[in-house]
Amino acid sequence: MLRRIIEALARLMAILGGLVLTVLILMTCLSILGRFLNGVLHGPPFDGGGFATWALGLGIGPVNGDFELIEAGMAFCIFAFLPITQLTGGHASVDILTNRLGVLPNRVLAVLWSLLFAFVMVLIAWQLWQGTQAKMRYGETTYLIQFPIWWAYAAALSGAFVTALVAVYVAVARLAELVSGTDILPTEGADH
Repeated sequence: MLRRIIEALARLMAILGGLVLTVLILMTCLSILGRFLNGVLHGPPFDGGGFATWALGLGIGPVNGDFELIEAGMAFCIFAFLPITQLTGGHASVDILTNRLGVLPNRVLAVLWSLLFAFVMVLIAWQLWQGTQAKMRYGETTYLIQFPIWWAYAAALSGAFVTALVAVYVAVARLAELVSGTDILPTEGADH
């Protein structure tokens, strides 16, 4: 039951991360196209013409604050994809030496890495929580579009919180695998 809830939460975060990443990609393409068209309309043969003035009046140009939005969105995306990666053992690994160690040493290493990852993710989530509160208190905004910076922190915090939750679950599951000698989760490392 708990595994299904954790897996559903990790998948939901990955879907949200994918949607946000898609929006960021579309916005970037639109901004690049707008920047290009703006340059074309300011140059020959359009410079000073009625069509160029009319088209530029429509707002053709880069998306205002695109860099700020990408920065905030990517912070969320990174944390949104980490839970499913941790749950499925999808982190890349170099296991030239560990393949020769046998099952028990590899389970011990899996427990140690999972505990370390869980500790680091809990620490990151805690620091993001502190940062979110500080940004809210001080009312900082972005330079161009003036949206509150704490929104970006809160978005990243939501992903970091879920990642920390999944990481603790994975650490406990890896410990249970070590004690019981049975596989509960997929093995660590991506197959390449």
